[in-house]
Amino acid sequence: MREHLDKTIDKLNEQIYETYLSDTKLFSELNKIQAELGLLYDSRPTCPFLRPHFLSRSQYDEIANAAETIAEAFEILALAALKDDEILARLDLTEKEKRMARINPGYDKLCVTSRLDTFVAGNNFKFLEYNAETPAGVGDQMQIEIVLSHIPKIKDFLAENKHWRPKPHQLLLQSLFKTYREFGGRKDKPNVAIVDWEGVSTESEFYILKEYFESMGFKTLIADPDELEYDGGKLHAGDFEIDVFYKRIIIHEFLEKFDENHPFVRAYSDGNIFMANSFRTKLAHKKAGFAILTDEKYNRLFTPNQLEIIRKHIPWTRKVEDCKTKFNDREINLLEFLRRERETFLLKPNDDYGGKGITLGWETSQSDWEMAIANALQNSFIVQERVAIEKKLFPVFAEKVTIEELFVDFDPFLFLNKVEGGLVRLSSSSLVNVTQGGGQTALIVLEDI
Repeated sequence: MREHLDKTIDKLNEQIYETYLSDTKLFSELNKIQAELGLLYDSRPTCPFLRPHFLSRSQYDEIANAAETIAEAFEILALAALKDDEILARLDLTEKEKRMARINPGYDKLCVTSRLDTFVAGNNFKFLEYNAETPAGVGDQMQIEIVLSHIPKIKDFLAENKHWRPKPHQLLLQSLFKTYREFGGRKDKPNVAIVDWEGVSTESEFYILKEYFESMGFKTLIADPDELEYDGGKLHAGDFEIDVFYKRIIIHEFLEKFDENHPFVRAYSDGNIFMANSFRTKLAHKKAGFAILTDEKYNRLFTPNQLEIIRKHIPWTRKVEDCKTKFNDREINLLEFLRRERETFLLKPNDDYGGKGITLGWETSQSDWEMAIANALQNSFIVQERVAIEKKLFPVFAEKVTIEELFVDFDPFLFLNKVEGGLVRLSSSSLVNVTQGGGQTALIVLEDI
């Protein structure tokens, strides 16, 4: 089945290349559409690709089922951290983050919306990070589909092949509303505030979501935290009363600037505002959570099925510290082992985003690797085992079409722990991230291939 899919896509790539090699009129049209739709990172169009990413139904379902299992495991981890100070300490939350995490958000599920960043290689896949806090890209699928619909060869291909298109933007709104009801909200059409710093690079997505929310009857405002006011009962931005606080601001950035006296924090502490995702998601968002999932010491927390999925789909991970631990069932001195096995590992900050601070051992000299380990010891870092990542051929347009071999990062979106589509990022670099110069395309699941 996989071989048939690969041959089908190779044929499509050839047709696209031959048909649109120097079609500058089409390229200009596609860039214009992206600008109009807000598919920009800063001012750069994010989809210079002439086709979507295709997965077979069987592979998509396998990834989705595993992702849902891992999301449930993180629910267990977060609850355990609230009850067990030793587990909480392993996650390296700041004191402010701990205090905020202990506030009951008013609903049961840890994450209303989340994303598991995933590398696929052949029939295998690994989950590398859990964006439990504020995943971006939910609105991009529907917009990229519009862009690609202007390519006749793509329209023809989809007409000839039974397929499924995910609708993550719909699941986002449904999940927000369902959880708002669980929180105790009673309005049929609550007001939604999308909250982040004014001028952030992902701001264009907020307008995509605002347009969709309002098309469904939900008044929506994009607001900066400095605009918020609290009267002891309701949270406002100017004269806009907020019922659903859709948090896109990064928790640690917010808490670095504000304290518990901020109007929003007071409303949240009083139980007077529904927020998704809540401050509590920081417990699962920290990358050190992967070290707990993969450490046999904590196997007692998880079900047999969860442990099986963890062993198969989570790479070996540890906090960077001077300690003894186990790797492949043998005891090691962690620091000595890392220095010796540079090409097998990478270092990541425990809580950062956009690929910042990551050191890939296999792309680093020994001396620089030693310096990176020393830096990791002075800060909060994890070490993670290198995993395989496949490259795929994609037609890319600029002044003409080229066929480029690119790393593919498929990141399933979860809504109340159920998968719907995912972010597809493409890059020539091992760091597959839009903020690092990569791009994105839509996901299409082929049903009969």
